Amino acid sequence: MDGTLLGVIGALTSAFSWAASTILIKVGMRDKSPVAVNIIRLYIVSTIFAGIFLANGTFQEVFSLPPKLLVVAFVSSMFGFVVGDYFYFNALNMMGVSRTVPITSTYPLWAILWAALFLGREIGIQIILGALLVVLAIIVVRRAEERENINPWGFIFALLAPVSWSLAILTMDWLTGYMDVLTLAGLRMMLAALGISVLVPRYLPELKQVTPKEVLILTGAAITGLMVGQYLFVYSVNLVGSQIAAPVSAINPIISSALAIVLLKEPPNRKILEGLVLAVLGVILISTA
Repeated sequence: MDGTLLGVIGALTSAFSWAASTILIKVGMRDKSPVAVNIIRLYIVSTIFAGIFLANGTFQEVFSLPPKLLVVAFVSSMFGFVVGDYFYFNALNMMGVSRTVPITSTYPLWAILWAALFLGREIGIQIILGALLVVLAIIVVRRAEERENINPWGFIFALLAPVSWSLAILTMDWLTGYMDVLTLAGLRMMLAALGISVLVPRYLPELKQVTPKEVLILTGAAITGLMVGQYLFVYSVNLVGSQIAAPVSAINPIISSALAIVLLKEPPNRKILEGLVLAVLGVILISTA
């Protein structure tokens, strides 16, 4: 199978995995804050990856990595799973979904820009058009939701979130030249769990109230979203680069909306169908570039 097609399939599958994780969290974690959920997810998936690394001897490889690579991997994990998500969650609280997501969904465009500027990737007009269609698709879907009051700080946080995520993707893209996919995916999760530990004291009362059922749900969400989803995304970036993997995988909010209609029986919306059509066209443009 063609490497580009395989990379696109990996990115699409990662988007489905992230969407499935979102549905699990939506069903079972309605009364928990996003930050607390993120802490638990990162701890769970890091424990799983640690077990895998112990079983296959990957820790020996990790401990032999140059300090420079470990620092870049830590920075990548912080931008992706701690700093970026912190900005995103705060923007959601201040502005609501309908105004936050259209701004944060621009991260594929930032990823394309960084790939061209810092990694020397050639970015054709077809990839740019495809990425724009994907971003437009997300905006179309989210604009159908209820509007809320604008908070100036919320706008700043919403703008910083995609920049942070795109920098995480840029550094991860660079790291794929020095580590295999499994090592990089697991290392980023463990470093993210280490970094987010600074927030544990603040959310400790809430974390103590998590039930065994919620832990089970979060385990499923962690495996689908942070383990399978992130592994496939790293795999895709390794094959086709962040300039293709990022915009293709960015359709996951649309997939989440579609799954919510099918699985959670949420009312269908014409905008979701329109968004899906735009997203499919965008993915086709990117994958055939």
